[in-house]
Amino acid sequence: MELEPLYDRKITCLCCKKTYMTKKIRSRFVKAVKHDTDFCSYYHKEDLNPLLYYVSVCPHCGFSSSEEFTSYFPANTLEEIHSKICNNWSKVNYCEPRTIEEAMNTYKLGIYSASIKKEKYITIAGLYMRLAWLLRTYNHTEQEIRFTDLALDAYIKSYMEDDYHNTHMSEIRLLYLIGELSRRTKKYKQATLYFSKVIQKQNETIEKGIVQMARDRWQELREEQKMKV
Repeated sequence: MELEPLYDRKITCLCCKKTYMTKKIRSRFVKAVKHDTDFCSYYHKEDLNPLLYYVSVCPHCGFSSSEEFTSYFPANTLEEIHSKICNNWSKVNYCEPRTIEEAMNTYKLGIYSASIKKEKYITIAGLYMRLAWLLRTYNHTEQEIRFTDLALDAYIKSYMEDDYHNTHMSEIRLLYLIGELSRRTKKYKQATLYFSKVIQKQNETIEKGIVQMARDRWQELREEQKMKV
């Protein structure tokens, strides 16, 4: 029997506590063919892009989350989620194979849920960033830039408030991402500043590849500025 790329994963909703099954992609079918300088990956088959299934949407109450969400709900946020999301939920089913449009909707639902829940900035930034990557993959350039800018703002807040600690995001990678997203949104002085922060910490990290990427981007910015003079 041939193994299917998509499988059903059991999720327990953080909000209503009900369980549901939603589609995910088996890791053996995830084959990246190239990567951009902000870590956006492109895949051998567009319909096997794991970004399509990153957000899980509860079909019972509408609360949407990623694996980065915590189980903790700050005071009054659960009541607000019930009022703004659950009570208005139209029972749309996002648990089956998704189109690009459906996947984009799941990110917007995830961002809305995360914002009301007061998730960490690093978690919200990750949702914005992955949505921007998805939009880039399908050539929605204007919307991509919008969500890249929102991701940048959330990443800066995460860095300023140190809320990325004890997550998968290292300080070096975060500094680099802020620099790279600043470059992509034409905030060149800010980009140079954050790339310099990465380079200054080169002796404090084992992530030498990230340091080299910062050097490369910093040099590219210098060359671009020279050409404008």
